[in-house]
Amino acid sequence: MNKSTRLFHLGWVIILVGVLLAHFIQTSGGISIRDIRFNGTNGQVLSGLLYVPPGVSADNKAPGILAVHGYINSRETQSGFAIEYARRGYVVLALDQSGHGYSDAPAFANGFGGPAGLSYLRSLDIVDVDNIGLEGHSMGGWTVLAAAATMPDAYKAVVLEGSSTGAPFAQEGSTEWPRNLAVVFSKYDEFSQLMWGVDRAQDVAQSTKLQAVFGTNEAVVPGQVYGDIAAGTARLLQTPNTTHPGDHISPEAIGYSIDWLAQTLEGAQAIPAGDQIWLWKEIGTLIALAGFVVLLAGTFEMLLGTQAFANLRKQPVTGAHAARNGKWWLVFALSAFVPVLTYFLFLGWGAQLLPGSALLPQTITSQIAFWAVLNGMIVFGLGFVLKGEKLDARGNVLGSVLIALATVGIGYLFVLAADFLFKVDFRFWVVALKPMSLVQAKIALVYLVPFTLFFVLALRGLHKGLSVTGDSRAKQYLSNIGALALGFLVFLAIQYGNLLFAGHLFMFSDPLMTVVAIQFLPLMAIIAFLSTFTYRRTGSYLPGAFINALFVTWYIVAGQATQFPVS
Repeated sequence: MNKSTRLFHLGWVIILVGVLLAHFIQTSGGISIRDIRFNGTNGQVLSGLLYVPPGVSADNKAPGILAVHGYINSRETQSGFAIEYARRGYVVLALDQSGHGYSDAPAFANGFGGPAGLSYLRSLDIVDVDNIGLEGHSMGGWTVLAAAATMPDAYKAVVLEGSSTGAPFAQEGSTEWPRNLAVVFSKYDEFSQLMWGVDRAQDVAQSTKLQAVFGTNEAVVPGQVYGDIAAGTARLLQTPNTTHPGDHISPEAIGYSIDWLAQTLEGAQAIPAGDQIWLWKEIGTLIALAGFVVLLAGTFEMLLGTQAFANLRKQPVTGAHAARNGKWWLVFALSAFVPVLTYFLFLGWGAQLLPGSALLPQTITSQIAFWAVLNGMIVFGLGFVLKGEKLDARGNVLGSVLIALATVGIGYLFVLAADFLFKVDFRFWVVALKPMSLVQAKIALVYLVPFTLFFVLALRGLHKGLSVTGDSRAKQYLSNIGALALGFLVFLAIQYGNLLFAGHLFMFSDPLMTVVAIQFLPLMAIIAFLSTFTYRRTGSYLPGAFINALFVTWYIVAGQATQFPVS
Protein backbone atom coordinates (compact mmCIF):
# COMPACT_ATOMS: atom_id res chain seq x y z
CA MET A 1 0.00 0.00 0.00
CA ASN A 2 1.65 3.26 -1.12
CA LYS A 3 1.30 6.59 0.62
CA SER A 4 -1.17 8.03 -1.89
CA THR A 5 -3.71 5.23 -1.31
CA ARG A 6 -3.28 4.77 2.45
CA LEU A 7 -5.88 7.36 3.41
CA PHE A 8 -8.36 6.00 0.87
CA HIS A 9 -8.13 2.52 2.35
CA LEU A 10 -8.40 3.89 5.87
CA GLY A 11 -11.59 5.72 4.87
CA TRP A 12 -13.41 2.70 3.57
CA VAL A 13 -12.27 0.55 6.49
CA ILE A 14 -13.71 3.13 8.93
CA ILE A 15 -16.94 3.22 6.90
CA LEU A 16 -17.18 -0.59 6.94
CA VAL A 17 -16.68 -0.75 10.71
CA GLY A 18 -19.36 1.90 11.27
CA VAL A 19 -21.85 0.44 8.82
CA LEU A 20 -21.52 -3.09 10.22
CA LEU A 21 -21.96 -1.85 13.78
CA ALA A 22 -25.10 0.08 12.78
CA HIS A 23 -26.43 -2.88 10.80
CA PHE A 24 -26.00 -5.42 13.58
CA ILE A 25 -27.63 -3.12 16.13
CA GLN A 26 -30.70 -2.29 14.04
CA THR A 27 -31.20 -5.96 13.13
CA SER A 28 -30.44 -7.20 16.65
CA GLY A 29 -32.27 -10.39 17.59
CA GLY A 30 -33.28 -11.17 14.04
CA ILE A 31 -35.20 -7.99 13.13
CA SER A 32 -35.51 -7.50 9.38
CA ILE A 33 -35.77 -4.09 7.72
CA ARG A 34 -37.55 -3.61 4.42
CA ASP A 35 -37.36 -0.53 2.20
CA ILE A 36 -40.90 -0.10 0.94
CA ARG A 37 -42.94 2.08 -1.42
CA PHE A 38 -46.73 2.19 -1.50
CA ASN A 39 -49.48 4.25 -3.08
CA GLY A 40 -51.05 6.87 -0.87
CA THR A 41 -53.84 9.40 -1.28
CA ASN A 42 -54.35 10.98 -4.73
CA GLY A 43 -51.74 8.69 -6.29
CA GLN A 44 -48.92 9.96 -4.09
CA VAL A 45 -46.15 7.37 -3.69
CA LEU A 46 -44.88 7.15 -0.13
CA SER A 47 -41.71 5.62 1.26
CA GLY A 48 -40.91 3.91 4.53
CA LEU A 49 -38.73 1.47 6.40
CA LEU A 50 -40.63 -1.51 7.77
CA TYR A 51 -39.10 -3.13 10.87
CA VAL A 52 -40.32 -6.71 11.32
CA PRO A 53 -39.48 -8.68 14.48
CA PRO A 54 -38.47 -12.35 14.13
CA GLY A 55 -41.21 -14.97 14.15
CA VAL A 56 -43.96 -12.59 13.04
CA SER A 57 -46.28 -14.00 10.41
CA ALA A 58 -49.90 -14.06 9.30
CA ASP A 59 -50.44 -16.81 11.87
CA ASN A 60 -48.49 -15.00 14.57
CA LYS A 61 -49.47 -11.37 14.27
CA ALA A 62 -47.74 -8.58 16.15
CA PRO A 63 -48.89 -5.16 17.34
CA GLY A 64 -47.98 -2.34 14.97
CA ILE A 65 -46.66 1.21 15.30
CA LEU A 66 -46.63 4.04 12.77
CA ALA A 67 -43.59 6.20 13.63
CA VAL A 68 -43.08 9.51 11.84
CA HIS A 69 -40.23 12.04 11.82
CA GLY A 70 -40.55 15.82 11.99
CA TYR A 71 -40.15 18.57 9.41
CA ILE A 72 -37.03 18.43 7.19
CA ASN A 73 -36.04 15.02 8.54
CA SER A 74 -36.59 11.56 7.10
CA ARG A 75 -37.59 8.04 8.09
CA GLU A 76 -34.07 7.22 9.38
CA THR A 77 -34.36 9.95 12.02
CA GLN A 78 -36.83 7.74 13.86
CA SER A 79 -34.43 4.80 14.04
CA GLY A 80 -33.91 5.12 17.81
CA PHE A 81 -37.64 4.70 18.38
CA ALA A 82 -38.07 2.09 15.64
CA ILE A 83 -35.22 -0.13 16.84
CA GLU A 84 -36.51 -0.18 20.40
CA TYR A 85 -40.12 -0.80 19.37
CA ALA A 86 -39.08 -3.66 17.05
CA ARG A 87 -36.94 -5.22 19.79
CA ARG A 88 -40.09 -5.41 21.89
CA GLY A 89 -42.06 -7.20 19.19
CA TYR A 90 -43.84 -4.38 17.36
CA VAL A 91 -44.01 -4.19 13.56
CA VAL A 92 -42.88 -0.61 12.90
CA LEU A 93 -43.49 1.53 9.84
CA ALA A 94 -41.04 4.46 9.91
CA LEU A 95 -42.65 6.69 7.31
CA ASP A 96 -41.20 9.37 5.08
CA GLN A 97 -43.72 12.21 5.29
CA SER A 98 -45.09 13.71 2.08
CA GLY A 99 -42.32 15.59 0.31
CA HIS A 100 -39.61 14.18 2.59
CA GLY A 101 -37.02 11.50 1.95
CA TYR A 102 -38.23 9.32 -0.89
CA SER A 103 -41.94 10.17 -0.63
CA ASP A 104 -43.52 12.19 -3.40
CA ALA A 105 -43.86 15.96 -3.03
CA PRO A 106 -45.35 18.25 -2.04
CA ALA A 107 -44.73 18.42 1.68
CA PHE A 108 -47.81 18.97 3.88
CA ALA A 109 -50.10 17.25 1.33
CA ASN A 110 -52.66 14.54 2.08
CA GLY A 111 -52.42 14.73 5.86
CA PHE A 112 -48.61 14.67 5.57
CA GLY A 113 -49.00 11.05 4.39
CA GLY A 114 -50.24 9.91 7.79
CA PRO A 115 -53.64 8.43 6.81
CA ALA A 116 -52.06 6.46 3.97
CA GLY A 117 -49.29 5.24 6.28
CA LEU A 118 -51.78 3.95 8.84
CA SER A 119 -53.88 2.34 6.12
CA TYR A 120 -50.80 0.56 4.73
CA LEU A 121 -49.75 -0.67 8.19
CA ARG A 122 -53.24 -2.06 8.77
CA SER A 123 -53.16 -3.81 5.39
CA LEU A 124 -50.23 -6.02 6.42
CA ASP A 125 -51.36 -9.51 7.34
CA ILE A 126 -48.63 -9.73 10.00
CA VAL A 127 -50.09 -6.82 12.02
CA ASP A 128 -52.66 -7.16 14.78
CA VAL A 129 -55.02 -4.39 13.69
CA ASP A 130 -56.61 -4.26 17.15
CA ASN A 131 -53.29 -3.14 18.66
CA ILE A 132 -51.83 -0.27 16.70
CA GLY A 133 -50.03 2.72 18.16
CA LEU A 134 -49.04 6.04 16.60
CA GLU A 135 -45.84 7.95 17.43
CA GLY A 136 -44.70 11.18 15.83
CA HIS A 137 -42.07 13.79 16.51
CA SER A 138 -42.88 17.48 15.88
CA MET A 139 -44.64 17.67 12.50
CA GLY A 140 -44.66 13.88 12.61
CA GLY A 141 -47.08 14.28 15.51
CA TRP A 142 -49.43 16.19 13.24
CA THR A 143 -48.94 13.41 10.67
CA VAL A 144 -50.13 10.69 13.02
CA LEU A 145 -52.93 12.93 14.31
CA ALA A 146 -54.11 13.32 10.71
CA ALA A 147 -54.22 9.52 10.55
CA ALA A 148 -56.11 9.38 13.87
CA ALA A 149 -58.64 11.95 12.66
CA THR A 150 -59.20 10.16 9.36
CA MET A 151 -59.49 6.70 10.92
CA PRO A 152 -60.66 7.23 14.52
CA ASP A 153 -61.17 3.51 15.18
CA ALA A 154 -57.93 2.30 13.59
CA TYR A 155 -55.52 2.77 16.52
CA LYS A 156 -55.42 2.49 20.31
CA ALA A 157 -52.79 4.99 21.50
CA VAL A 158 -50.75 8.02 20.46
CA VAL A 159 -47.38 9.37 21.55
CA LEU A 160 -46.65 12.99 20.62
CA GLU A 161 -42.92 13.72 20.95
CA GLY A 162 -42.35 17.48 20.91
CA SER A 163 -45.70 17.94 19.21
CA SER A 164 -49.26 19.03 19.95
CA THR A 165 -52.90 18.81 19.06
CA GLY A 166 -54.68 21.77 17.50
CA ALA A 167 -53.33 24.71 15.53
CA PRO A 168 -51.50 25.18 13.30
CA PHE A 169 -51.83 21.79 11.56
CA ALA A 170 -53.79 19.31 13.68
CA GLN A 171 -57.35 18.79 14.87
CA GLU A 172 -58.08 20.28 18.28
CA GLY A 173 -57.58 17.81 21.08
CA SER A 174 -60.13 17.04 23.78
CA THR A 175 -60.58 14.65 26.67
CA GLU A 176 -61.99 12.14 24.15
CA TRP A 177 -59.65 12.62 21.18
CA PRO A 178 -57.13 11.36 20.36
CA ARG A 179 -57.28 8.02 22.07
CA ASN A 180 -54.89 7.31 24.96
CA LEU A 181 -52.56 10.25 24.43
CA ALA A 182 -49.06 10.63 25.86
CA VAL A 183 -47.43 14.04 25.41
CA VAL A 184 -43.65 13.85 25.72
CA PHE A 185 -42.60 17.49 25.74
CA SER A 186 -39.01 18.22 26.69
CA LYS A 187 -38.06 20.83 29.28
CA TYR A 188 -35.96 22.73 26.74
CA ASP A 189 -38.12 22.35 23.65
CA GLU A 190 -37.57 25.30 21.30
CA PHE A 191 -41.14 25.20 19.97
CA SER A 192 -43.17 25.61 23.18
CA GLN A 193 -44.98 28.73 21.93
CA LEU A 194 -45.96 27.11 18.64
CA MET A 195 -47.03 23.82 20.17
CA TRP A 196 -48.67 24.66 23.49
CA GLY A 197 -48.79 28.47 23.68
CA VAL A 198 -46.26 28.91 26.49
CA ASP A 199 -43.03 30.93 26.29
CA ARG A 200 -40.99 28.36 28.18
CA ALA A 201 -41.19 24.61 27.70
CA GLN A 202 -40.79 24.17 31.47
CA ASP A 203 -44.23 25.81 31.80
CA VAL A 204 -46.04 23.38 29.51
CA ALA A 205 -47.97 21.95 32.48
CA GLN A 206 -49.63 25.39 32.87
CA SER A 207 -50.70 25.50 29.21
CA THR A 208 -54.46 26.06 29.02
CA LYS A 209 -54.44 24.27 25.68
CA LEU A 210 -52.83 21.20 27.26
CA GLN A 211 -55.08 21.35 30.31
CA ALA A 212 -58.16 21.29 28.06
CA VAL A 213 -56.92 18.07 26.47
CA PHE A 214 -56.25 16.57 29.92
CA GLY A 215 -59.60 17.71 31.31
CA THR A 216 -58.25 19.79 34.18
CA ASN A 217 -58.14 23.45 35.22
CA GLU A 218 -54.95 22.98 37.20
CA ALA A 219 -51.34 22.40 36.22
CA VAL A 220 -50.90 18.98 34.63
CA VAL A 221 -48.80 16.69 36.81
CA PRO A 222 -46.03 14.96 34.81
CA GLY A 223 -46.09 11.21 35.21
CA GLN A 224 -49.72 11.08 36.39
CA VAL A 225 -52.24 9.24 34.22
CA TYR A 226 -55.46 11.19 33.64
CA GLY A 227 -58.58 9.48 32.30
CA ASP A 228 -58.96 5.76 31.63
CA ILE A 229 -56.88 3.55 29.33
CA ALA A 230 -59.66 0.99 28.86
CA ALA A 231 -62.04 3.75 27.74
CA GLY A 232 -59.41 5.28 25.44
CA THR A 233 -59.42 8.59 27.35
CA ALA A 234 -56.09 8.24 29.17
CA ARG A 235 -53.72 11.21 29.18
CA LEU A 236 -50.08 11.42 30.29
CA LEU A 237 -47.47 14.20 30.27
CA GLN A 238 -43.75 13.48 30.49
CA THR A 239 -41.01 16.13 30.38
CA PRO A 240 -37.55 14.72 29.61
CA ASN A 241 -34.42 16.82 30.08
CA THR A 242 -33.56 17.58 26.49
CA THR A 243 -34.40 19.84 23.54
CA HIS A 244 -36.78 19.47 20.61
CA PRO A 245 -34.27 17.75 18.26
CA GLY A 246 -32.74 16.10 21.32
CA ASP A 247 -35.79 13.83 21.60
CA HIS A 248 -34.21 11.63 18.92
CA ILE A 249 -31.10 10.91 20.99
CA SER A 250 -32.62 10.93 24.45
CA PRO A 251 -32.99 7.56 26.21
CA GLU A 252 -35.44 9.32 28.54
CA ALA A 253 -37.69 10.59 25.72
CA ILE A 254 -37.59 7.26 23.89
CA GLY A 255 -38.15 5.38 27.14
CA TYR A 256 -41.31 7.34 27.96
CA SER A 257 -42.80 6.37 24.60
CA ILE A 258 -41.89 2.72 25.17
CA ASP A 259 -43.59 2.76 28.57
CA TRP A 260 -46.80 4.32 27.26
CA LEU A 261 -47.17 1.92 24.36
CA ALA A 262 -46.52 -0.99 26.70
CA GLN A 263 -49.38 0.24 28.92
CA THR A 264 -51.86 0.84 26.11
CA LEU A 265 -51.15 -1.92 23.57
CA GLU A 266 -51.13 -5.70 23.94
CA GLY A 267 -48.85 -8.35 22.50
CA ALA A 268 -45.39 -6.82 22.96
CA GLN A 269 -42.51 -8.26 24.96
CA ALA A 270 -41.95 -6.89 28.44
CA ILE A 271 -38.45 -5.47 27.99
CA PRO A 272 -37.79 -2.63 30.47
CA ALA A 273 -37.85 0.84 28.91
CA GLY A 274 -34.33 1.48 30.20
CA ASP A 275 -32.94 -1.44 28.20
CA GLN A 276 -31.97 0.43 25.00
CA ILE A 277 -29.31 -0.31 22.40
CA TRP A 278 -30.14 2.23 19.65
CA LEU A 279 -27.29 4.55 20.68
CA TRP A 280 -24.78 2.07 19.29
CA LYS A 281 -26.46 2.35 15.93
CA GLU A 282 -26.00 6.14 16.09
CA ILE A 283 -22.36 5.62 17.02
CA GLY A 284 -21.98 3.27 14.05
CA THR A 285 -23.43 5.73 11.56
CA LEU A 286 -21.31 8.51 13.11
CA ILE A 287 -18.20 6.38 12.54
CA ALA A 288 -19.35 5.86 8.94
CA LEU A 289 -19.84 9.61 8.48
CA ALA A 290 -16.34 10.30 9.81
CA GLY A 291 -15.01 7.57 7.51
CA PHE A 292 -16.76 9.23 4.57
CA VAL A 293 -14.84 12.48 5.18
CA VAL A 294 -11.59 10.51 5.41
CA LEU A 295 -12.57 8.65 2.24
CA LEU A 296 -13.09 11.90 0.30
CA ALA A 297 -9.67 13.14 1.37
CA GLY A 298 -8.08 9.79 0.54
CA THR A 299 -9.83 9.56 -2.82
CA PHE A 300 -8.63 13.05 -3.72
CA GLU A 301 -5.05 12.20 -2.75
CA MET A 302 -5.15 8.92 -4.65
CA LEU A 303 -6.48 10.61 -7.79
CA LEU A 304 -3.96 13.41 -7.45
CA GLY A 305 -1.21 10.81 -7.54
CA THR A 306 -2.27 9.60 -10.98
CA GLN A 307 -0.86 10.92 -14.23
CA ALA A 308 -4.27 12.27 -15.25
CA PHE A 309 -4.18 14.91 -12.51
CA ALA A 310 -0.44 15.45 -12.26
CA ASN A 311 -0.81 19.06 -13.45
CA LEU A 312 -2.79 19.91 -10.27
CA ARG A 313 0.03 18.97 -7.90
CA LYS A 314 1.56 22.11 -6.43
CA GLN A 315 2.17 23.07 -2.82
CA PRO A 316 1.69 26.72 -1.78
CA VAL A 317 4.97 28.30 -0.69
CA THR A 318 3.74 31.66 0.63
CA GLY A 319 0.71 32.98 2.46
CA ALA A 320 -1.38 36.12 2.29
CA HIS A 321 0.13 37.23 5.62
CA ALA A 322 3.63 36.96 7.04
CA ALA A 323 2.18 36.70 10.57
CA ARG A 324 -1.08 37.04 12.51
CA ASN A 325 -1.23 40.78 12.95
CA GLY A 326 -4.21 43.05 13.63
CA LYS A 327 -5.29 42.99 10.01
CA TRP A 328 -5.31 39.18 9.97
CA TRP A 329 -7.45 39.03 13.10
CA LEU A 330 -9.90 41.51 11.59
CA VAL A 331 -10.28 39.36 8.47
CA PHE A 332 -10.63 36.26 10.66
CA ALA A 333 -13.38 37.87 12.77
CA LEU A 334 -15.30 39.05 9.72
CA SER A 335 -15.02 35.60 8.12
CA ALA A 336 -16.28 33.89 11.27
CA PHE A 337 -19.07 36.23 12.33
CA VAL A 338 -20.53 38.00 9.27
CA PRO A 339 -22.25 34.77 8.07
CA VAL A 340 -23.87 34.39 11.51
CA LEU A 341 -24.81 38.05 11.88
CA THR A 342 -26.57 37.90 8.51
CA TYR A 343 -28.10 34.46 9.11
CA PHE A 344 -31.68 35.29 10.09
CA LEU A 345 -31.83 38.41 7.92
CA PHE A 346 -30.71 36.78 4.67
CA LEU A 347 -32.75 33.63 5.29
CA GLY A 348 -35.81 35.84 5.79
CA TRP A 349 -35.14 37.66 2.54
CA GLY A 350 -34.70 34.31 0.78
CA ALA A 351 -38.07 33.10 2.08
CA GLN A 352 -39.80 36.21 0.72
CA LEU A 353 -38.02 36.36 -2.63
CA LEU A 354 -37.78 32.64 -3.47
CA PRO A 355 -41.05 30.81 -2.74
CA GLY A 356 -41.38 27.18 -3.80
CA SER A 357 -41.52 26.76 -7.57
CA ALA A 358 -40.80 24.20 -10.27
CA LEU A 359 -37.29 25.63 -10.59
CA LEU A 360 -36.58 26.01 -6.85
CA PRO A 361 -38.88 23.45 -5.18
CA GLN A 362 -37.23 23.29 -1.73
CA THR A 363 -37.93 26.48 0.20
CA ILE A 364 -35.35 26.04 2.98
CA THR A 365 -32.68 24.99 0.47
CA SER A 366 -33.51 28.18 -1.46
CA GLN A 367 -33.16 30.24 1.71
CA ILE A 368 -29.76 28.71 2.50
CA ALA A 369 -28.59 29.18 -1.08
CA PHE A 370 -29.66 32.84 -0.97
CA TRP A 371 -27.82 33.35 2.32
CA ALA A 372 -24.76 31.60 0.90
CA VAL A 373 -24.54 33.64 -2.29
CA LEU A 374 -24.90 36.97 -0.49
CA ASN A 375 -22.21 35.98 2.00
CA GLY A 376 -19.95 34.84 -0.82
CA MET A 377 -20.32 38.25 -2.39
CA ILE A 378 -19.55 39.94 0.94
CA VAL A 379 -16.38 37.86 1.34
CA PHE A 380 -15.37 38.68 -2.23
CA GLY A 381 -15.90 42.40 -1.62
CA LEU A 382 -13.95 42.35 1.64
CA GLY A 383 -11.06 40.78 -0.24
CA PHE A 384 -10.59 44.00 -2.18
CA VAL A 385 -10.72 46.16 0.94
CA LEU A 386 -8.55 44.02 3.22
CA LYS A 387 -5.96 42.65 0.84
CA GLY A 388 -3.07 40.51 1.96
CA GLU A 389 -0.07 39.59 -0.16
CA LYS A 390 -1.09 38.74 -3.70
CA LEU A 391 -1.33 34.98 -4.26
CA ASP A 392 -1.85 32.97 -7.42
CA ALA A 393 -4.20 30.35 -5.95
CA ARG A 394 -6.75 29.76 -8.70
CA GLY A 395 -5.18 26.80 -10.46
CA ASN A 396 -6.58 24.65 -13.26
CA VAL A 397 -10.35 25.02 -13.58
CA LEU A 398 -11.13 21.98 -15.75
CA GLY A 399 -8.81 19.68 -13.82
CA SER A 400 -10.34 20.88 -10.55
CA VAL A 401 -13.87 20.17 -11.80
CA LEU A 402 -12.95 16.68 -13.00
CA ILE A 403 -11.13 15.63 -9.83
CA ALA A 404 -14.02 16.97 -7.73
CA LEU A 405 -16.57 14.98 -9.74
CA ALA A 406 -14.47 11.83 -9.41
CA THR A 407 -13.84 12.34 -5.68
CA VAL A 408 -17.45 12.96 -4.70
CA GLY A 409 -18.68 10.34 -7.19
CA ILE A 410 -16.61 7.62 -5.52
CA GLY A 411 -17.84 8.78 -2.11
CA TYR A 412 -21.42 8.63 -3.36
CA LEU A 413 -20.96 5.00 -4.42
CA PHE A 414 -20.02 4.07 -0.85
CA VAL A 415 -23.12 5.79 0.56
CA LEU A 416 -25.25 4.07 -2.08
CA ALA A 417 -23.73 0.67 -1.28
CA ALA A 418 -24.33 1.08 2.48
CA ASP A 419 -27.96 1.94 1.82
CA PHE A 420 -28.49 -0.89 -0.65
CA LEU A 421 -26.76 -3.61 1.37
CA PHE A 422 -27.51 -2.62 4.95
CA LYS A 423 -30.26 0.06 4.94
CA VAL A 424 -27.84 2.43 6.67
CA ASP A 425 -27.06 6.05 5.92
CA PHE A 426 -24.17 8.13 7.33
CA ARG A 427 -25.44 10.25 10.18
CA PHE A 428 -25.44 11.39 13.72
CA TRP A 429 -28.52 13.04 15.17
CA VAL A 430 -29.65 15.80 12.76
CA VAL A 431 -26.55 15.55 10.53
CA ALA A 432 -27.33 12.95 7.89
CA LEU A 433 -25.96 11.99 4.48
CA LYS A 434 -28.04 9.64 2.35
CA PRO A 435 -28.50 8.77 -1.33
CA MET A 436 -30.65 11.08 -3.41
CA SER A 437 -33.72 9.96 -5.29
CA LEU A 438 -33.80 10.64 -9.03
CA VAL A 439 -36.09 13.63 -8.39
CA GLN A 440 -33.70 14.99 -5.76
CA ALA A 441 -30.75 14.53 -8.14
CA LYS A 442 -32.60 16.65 -10.69
CA ILE A 443 -33.30 19.30 -8.05
CA ALA A 444 -29.65 19.25 -6.96
CA LEU A 445 -28.45 20.23 -10.43
CA VAL A 446 -30.24 23.58 -10.04
CA TYR A 447 -29.07 24.32 -6.51
CA LEU A 448 -25.52 23.31 -7.42
CA VAL A 449 -25.14 26.61 -9.29
CA PRO A 450 -25.54 29.00 -6.32
CA PHE A 451 -23.64 26.73 -3.94
CA THR A 452 -20.73 26.47 -6.37
CA LEU A 453 -20.64 30.26 -6.63
CA PHE A 454 -20.60 30.52 -2.84
CA PHE A 455 -17.79 28.06 -2.33
CA VAL A 456 -15.62 29.52 -5.07
CA LEU A 457 -15.96 33.00 -3.53
CA ALA A 458 -15.80 31.90 0.12
CA LEU A 459 -12.84 29.54 -0.22
CA ARG A 460 -11.00 32.00 -2.42
CA GLY A 461 -11.37 34.44 0.45
CA LEU A 462 -10.32 31.84 3.01
CA HIS A 463 -7.06 30.84 1.35
CA LYS A 464 -6.15 34.13 -0.32
CA GLY A 465 -7.17 36.18 2.70
CA LEU A 466 -6.19 34.14 5.75
CA SER A 467 -3.25 31.91 4.84
CA VAL A 468 -0.11 32.60 6.88
CA THR A 469 3.40 31.89 5.61
CA GLY A 470 5.13 29.21 7.63
CA ASP A 471 2.03 27.89 9.38
CA SER A 472 2.26 24.33 10.62
CA ARG A 473 -0.28 21.83 9.36
CA ALA A 474 -2.18 21.91 12.68
CA LYS A 475 -2.31 25.72 12.74
CA GLN A 476 -3.57 25.87 9.19
CA TYR A 477 -6.37 23.37 9.78
CA LEU A 478 -7.44 24.90 13.10
CA SER A 479 -7.32 28.44 11.74
CA ASN A 480 -9.50 27.61 8.75
CA ILE A 481 -11.97 25.56 10.79
CA GLY A 482 -12.24 28.49 13.18
CA ALA A 483 -12.80 30.97 10.36
CA LEU A 484 -15.75 28.96 9.04
CA ALA A 485 -17.23 27.37 12.17
CA LEU A 486 -16.42 29.62 15.14
CA GLY A 487 -19.26 32.04 14.47
CA PHE A 488 -21.84 29.25 14.50
CA LEU A 489 -20.30 27.80 17.66
CA VAL A 490 -20.68 31.15 19.46
CA PHE A 491 -24.19 31.66 18.03
CA LEU A 492 -25.40 28.26 19.21
CA ALA A 493 -23.71 28.68 22.59
CA ILE A 494 -25.59 31.95 23.12
CA GLN A 495 -28.90 30.53 21.88
CA TYR A 496 -28.79 27.33 23.87
CA GLY A 497 -27.07 28.83 26.89
CA ASN A 498 -30.03 31.19 27.19
CA LEU A 499 -32.43 28.28 26.66
CA LEU A 500 -30.74 26.36 29.46
CA PHE A 501 -30.69 29.22 31.98
CA ALA A 502 -33.67 31.40 30.97
CA GLY A 503 -35.93 28.77 29.46
CA HIS A 504 -36.07 30.13 25.90
CA LEU A 505 -33.72 30.86 23.03
CA PHE A 506 -31.89 34.20 23.13
CA MET A 507 -33.44 34.99 19.73
CA PHE A 508 -36.64 32.94 19.80
CA SER A 509 -38.48 34.41 16.83
CA ASP A 510 -37.29 31.62 14.49
CA PRO A 511 -36.58 28.38 16.41
CA LEU A 512 -36.71 26.31 13.20
CA MET A 513 -33.71 28.03 11.64
CA THR A 514 -31.87 27.85 14.97
CA VAL A 515 -32.30 24.08 14.85
CA VAL A 516 -31.15 24.09 11.21
CA ALA A 517 -28.03 26.03 12.31
CA ILE A 518 -26.96 23.08 14.48
CA GLN A 519 -26.01 21.30 11.25
CA PHE A 520 -23.89 24.24 10.12
CA LEU A 521 -21.36 23.68 12.89
CA PRO A 522 -20.12 20.21 11.83
CA LEU A 523 -20.67 21.00 8.15
CA MET A 524 -18.48 24.10 8.30
CA ALA A 525 -15.77 22.11 10.07
CA ILE A 526 -15.90 19.41 7.37
CA ILE A 527 -15.84 22.06 4.63
CA ALA A 528 -12.80 23.73 6.17
CA PHE A 529 -11.00 20.40 6.55
CA LEU A 530 -11.59 19.29 2.94
CA SER A 531 -10.74 22.71 1.58
CA THR A 532 -7.51 22.94 3.56
CA PHE A 533 -6.55 19.36 2.67
CA THR A 534 -6.92 20.00 -1.05
CA TYR A 535 -5.31 23.45 -0.90
CA ARG A 536 -2.20 22.13 0.82
CA ARG A 537 -1.68 19.67 -2.04
CA THR A 538 -2.57 21.84 -5.01
CA GLY A 539 -2.03 25.47 -4.01
CA SER A 540 -5.51 26.12 -5.45
CA TYR A 541 -8.82 26.85 -3.76
CA LEU A 542 -10.82 25.45 -6.70
CA PRO A 543 -10.64 21.68 -6.03
CA GLY A 544 -11.92 22.21 -2.49
CA ALA A 545 -14.58 24.63 -3.70
CA PHE A 546 -15.96 22.18 -6.27
CA ILE A 547 -15.79 19.17 -3.92
CA ASN A 548 -17.62 21.06 -1.19
CA ALA A 549 -20.21 22.43 -3.63
CA LEU A 550 -21.05 18.91 -4.79
CA PHE A 551 -21.01 17.43 -1.29
CA VAL A 552 -23.04 20.18 0.40
CA THR A 553 -25.62 20.44 -2.39
CA TRP A 554 -26.13 16.68 -2.20
CA TYR A 555 -26.31 16.80 1.61
CA ILE A 556 -28.87 19.61 1.75
CA VAL A 557 -31.14 18.53 -1.10
CA ALA A 558 -31.33 14.90 0.09
CA GLY A 559 -32.27 16.02 3.59
CA GLN A 560 -34.76 18.80 2.90
CA ALA A 561 -38.49 18.88 2.29
CA THR A 562 -39.72 19.46 -1.24
CA GLN A 563 -42.65 21.87 -1.17
CA PHE A 564 -43.33 22.00 -4.90
CA PRO A 565 -43.98 18.79 -6.91
CA VAL A 566 -41.30 18.00 -9.48
CA SER A 567 -41.75 15.27 -12.06
